[in-house]
Amino acid sequence: MPVGSGMPVGRGLLFLVIAGIAWGTAGAAGSLVYRISDLGPLALSFWRSAGGLLLLLGALALRRRRTPVPAAGPRRGRLLRTVATGIGLTVFQSAYFAAVEATGLAVGTVVTLGAGPVLIALGARLTMGERLGGGGLVAVTGALTGLGVLVLGGGSGTVRPVGVALAILSAAGYAVITLLTRRLGRDGGGADAMATTARAFAIGAVLLLPLAVGEGLVPHTAEPARVIWLLAYVAAVPTALAYALYFAGAAVVRAATVSVIMLLEPVSAAVIAVALLGERLTLATVVGTLLLLAAVTGLALTEARSAAVRRRAAAAV
Repeated sequence: MPVGSGMPVGRGLLFLVIAGIAWGTAGAAGSLVYRISDLGPLALSFWRSAGGLLLLLGALALRRRRTPVPAAGPRRGRLLRTVATGIGLTVFQSAYFAAVEATGLAVGTVVTLGAGPVLIALGARLTMGERLGGGGLVAVTGALTGLGVLVLGGGSGTVRPVGVALAILSAAGYAVITLLTRRLGRDGGGADAMATTARAFAIGAVLLLPLAVGEGLVPHTAEPARVIWLLAYVAAVPTALAYALYFAGAAVVRAATVSVIMLLEPVSAAVIAVALLGERLTLATVVGTLLLLAAVTGLALTEARSAAVRRRAAAAV
């Protein structure tokens, strides 16, 4: 049944799964950039936002020539969503990279991605009355357990309070954009995911530019062609494509479900690390991945059943 933005819930779930997997490839590409250049995380975030913006502007221009632009919501609602999403996106990415720098990849990742579902579930309950239910609570608990096993299984994390605080800030930024997207999508204000994504990237690029200049905007490298190719990939797949799919899917799927499905990102990253980057396959990787996939599958089935119930109820009216 179309919800809010007019997209069926099943398609929204598929979009979120693809986005989560694509996001997981960004870390591997970023790691390769760091290996062959001196580009820092803020500069990488800027190029990611700027490159994604250019690609989306090109896609929007082509779409306008072929099909009518989808109807947009009220001007005030669009402005609110654009500004809040752009700021939330900037906080989400920048605070996460800062947390990783302060307390390490393992702790920064588990606190950010672990706190996200909790903040989103609480926010969705308080602002939209969405309930997880018993099955949803079990799935979220299983997802957080799997994430902890996956990321901290090696036992090499060093916890630093500043890094934990930055990770929670990053999770809060992620929660804001998820809740706002779901709220406006449910109310009919999320019709054009691609345009919303482009505007959010524009705000993010503007906010990140001075920070990136201070860090070093242009990388020094002996392999410029490879760096450019990697930056182009990061801008295209885990940014322009993934965020457009994410905003479209998040508009029609319950916020708490969105937060758990997006935990596919560390699963994707773990698979790539083992398959392509030569990292060792550990028992923690296998167990954590299976727990996360089970949680995501369970929530996706619950969401699909709920959509079917709503569709039958609407048909009976």
